[in-house]
Amino acid sequence: MIVAFCLYKYFPFGGLQRDFMRIAQTVAARGHQVRVYVQSWQGECPAEFKLIQVAVKSRTNHGRNAEYYQWVQADLKQHPVDRVVGFNKMPGLDVYYAADVCYAEKVAREKGCLYRLTGRYRHYAAFERATFERGAKTTLLMLTEKQIADFRNYYDTEPERFLILPPGIYPDRKYSNQIPEARKIYREKNGITEHQNLLLQVGSDFTRKGVDRSIQAVAALPETIRQNTLLYVVGQDKPTRFAAIAEKRGVGKNVRFFSGRNDVAELMAAADLLMHPAYQEAAGIVLLEAIAAGLPVLATEVCGYAHHLTKANCGEVITEPYRQERLNNVLCNALSKPALRQAWADNARSYADTQDLYSLPERAADIITDNQHG
Repeated sequence: MIVAFCLYKYFPFGGLQRDFMRIAQTVAARGHQVRVYVQSWQGECPAEFKLIQVAVKSRTNHGRNAEYYQWVQADLKQHPVDRVVGFNKMPGLDVYYAADVCYAEKVAREKGCLYRLTGRYRHYAAFERATFERGAKTTLLMLTEKQIADFRNYYDTEPERFLILPPGIYPDRKYSNQIPEARKIYREKNGITEHQNLLLQVGSDFTRKGVDRSIQAVAALPETIRQNTLLYVVGQDKPTRFAAIAEKRGVGKNVRFFSGRNDVAELMAAADLLMHPAYQEAAGIVLLEAIAAGLPVLATEVCGYAHHLTKANCGEVITEPYRQERLNNVLCNALSKPALRQAWADNARSYADTQDLYSLPERAADIITDNQHG
C-alpha cells in the first residue's frame, strides 16, 4: 500500500508533528510505502519516507495552505496512492488525524462578526467543513470526546466516522525507564539545587499554552517560596514578549526560556511540577507525558486530556471560567506541601502502570491500513 501523509509544516518539537512521525514510521515499518507532502521540514527525515516539499509563494498562511493543497491534489492525480492521511484539515482526505480543536467553535467563542469576512476565515472554515460535513468520506481519528461533541454540534457529522485513539506516550518518558537517581543527577546537570523548586512548562506556541499565566503565578508566590523557584519554559516560539512580562512582574531571574530541547524526559525527572494553564488545547499530550514520568501537573480544564489528571489524582485542574487567583493559590499550596506533591507523584506512577497511555501509533496505523477505512 502507498500512503500519502499531508501536513503543512514539520519540526521536531511540535505535538502534532511528533504524532505524525510515530504514526508514519509505524506504517512504514509494516512494509507500506510512505510519501510525505510538506511546505517545510526541519530536522532529519527518515530514509524510509519519500519527502516532497511543496514550494508555496503566498504571503499569508491561508494562501500558502491553499497553494499547497492545489499542488498536492495535482500531484496525487499524476501519482496515485492508496490512502491520503491529513494532519491538517483539507478536502479529499481518506483519514484525518484531529490534533486541533474545532475551528468553528473557536471562532464562535473568540471572534467577532468582522472576522468572518476575512479570507483567512473563509479558507479555514471551508477546509474544516470539507473534512467534517455530513456525507464526507473522511475517517476521523480523534483524541477526546470533547472534540467529537464540538464537531458534531457544528457539522452534524455521522457518529460512526469518529474513532477515538488511545494516547501515544513515548516509552522513554515513563518513570520506570529513567536511570537510577534520575532526579538528583538531572538537577545537578542543570545546576538546580535540591532546595529549589523547578516548575516546567513544555510546548510550542507560548500564547496558546498560557505561559503568561504561569509567569503571573510565579510572581504571586510569597517571597520566601518565590526566591527558590525556577520556571523553565521549553518550546519553539519567540520568548521576547513573555520575558518582558517576567521582568515587569519582577521574576525575570526566575524564568528561563529554551527553544525545543531533546532532554525533556530528563527535565521531567528533575522537575517538581508541570505547568500547563492553556487557553486552548485539543488534547495536551504533555500532560500524559508528565503523568508517565511521575510528575504532578497543574493544568486548565480546557485541555482535552485534563480528565486524566482528575482520574489519576496527580495534580490540580483549574476549572472554567479561568481565574488567575485560583492558579496562584494552587501553585502556592503545592510548593508549600512536599507531602502533597509526593502523593500526586505516587498516584501518577500508579496511573502510568495501569492505563493504556502508549498505543496511539499502532492503533492509528491499524486504521490507516485497514481497507474498511479510507
